[in-house]
Amino acid sequence: MNAKIRLIALAASSLLLGACATAPKPLQGAFTPVTPREAVAGSQVGTSVRWGGRIVETVPGQDSTCFQLISRPLGGTGRPLSSAPDATDGRFIACRAGFYDPAVFTEGREVTFIGRVDGVESTRIGQYDYRLPRMTADVVYLWPEVREVEIRPSPFYDPFWGPRWGRWGWW
Repeated sequence: MNAKIRLIALAASSLLLGACATAPKPLQGAFTPVTPREAVAGSQVGTSVRWGGRIVETVPGQDSTCFQLISRPLGGTGRPLSSAPDATDGRFIACRAGFYDPAVFTEGREVTFIGRVDGVESTRIGQYDYRLPRMTADVVYLWPEVREVEIRPSPFYDPFWGPRWGRWGWW
């Protein structure tokens, strides 16, 4: 009986931890597992995709804003993974109706898009002619910046000499 309770507790805790890795509501749904690289190689026009990465450039136009991104694999939450900084499936362009301020959507920010593959666009990066898949985005999700914080213990706290603890044990 005790083993059953442990098994149920383990299963419940696994489900709770799994719930922590849920994508935000705007990024939820079922999408075709097509990468930007595969979209250039094959005819994927009209395919519903969820792509993300780091912004290279944000270009507002008259009626829409287009973003050029370096594609990154997405984690369970839909956020581009930072654990593998060199993992990429190339670049892509995502365009969305409306104005998105380049001062907010700056180079290096992480964004996830949901939309449909619209075709392929040719561009030049340096001296290289590059074919980028283009998507019409329905959702633009700008992720909050992650800031690293160094935590140092207080010089006034010592776990071995803290309150009620002396050299030979509890007081």
